[in-house]
Amino acid sequence: MSAVDVTCEAPVILAAESLSKWFGSFGALDSVDLSVTRGSLHAVIGPNGAGKTTLFNVLTGQLRPSSGRVLFNGEPIEKLPVHRRAHLGMARSFQITSAYPELPVRENVRLAAQAVDCKVRRSVLRAAGHYEEPLAVTRDVLQKSGLSGFAETQAGNLSHGLSRRLEIAMALASRPQLLLLDEPLSGMGVDDIAGMEKFLRSLVPEHTVLLVEHNMPVTLAIADRITVLESGKVLTEGSPREVADNAQVREAYLGRGHV
Repeated sequence: MSAVDVTCEAPVILAAESLSKWFGSFGALDSVDLSVTRGSLHAVIGPNGAGKTTLFNVLTGQLRPSSGRVLFNGEPIEKLPVHRRAHLGMARSFQITSAYPELPVRENVRLAAQAVDCKVRRSVLRAAGHYEEPLAVTRDVLQKSGLSGFAETQAGNLSHGLSRRLEIAMALASRPQLLLLDEPLSGMGVDDIAGMEKFLRSLVPEHTVLLVEHNMPVTLAIADRITVLESGKVLTEGSPREVADNAQVREAYLGRGHV
């Protein structure tokens, strides 16, 4: 069960209101409502083609919605570009790492930290020695993500599990209020999953986490709340127990074994 007590009175950091996205006559999202509580770990699940990635792309600005609103800390952001949302405090990790494979882990995290620093982002490669804040953030993120021992390792030489940690660490380096994670356990072996599960849970309540994930045992173990999508619509939403006990969810996605 979740370690965080999330109540209905807690402030909402991210909300989608009647969010729709159409590609021609195909409705990838159809009037989706979503409410993410600050300091929680909120998961979005659903079968392939349910609209999960489209929802993430609309929330983070890669796609504009056809209709509806996206609110961050109560302010509409659906018309803002990706970089403006990042500077408001949103960060996203992708299924495929965006790290520079030839650079050490430390440098990848430092570059991510400097990218949101107004004082140094115009001179990212030559300013590192002159600004302590990005360096301090880098040290802190490496420690939190369990990557301190790999700080000088080239990113391209990391195992898949550590590469996924680096992707999240780079997102954390921007000091986000809200972290959006797209299948962080994708492709991981059994040996890496337990460590990643603990890492993800450790991110809250300092950060709010919204994640898409197909590993249902982990999702049910770490999420405070789960939204289930099917065919671009919200099928149901609730606590992990409520979702696991929902007959429609079991039939559409989880299977009878998750009870």
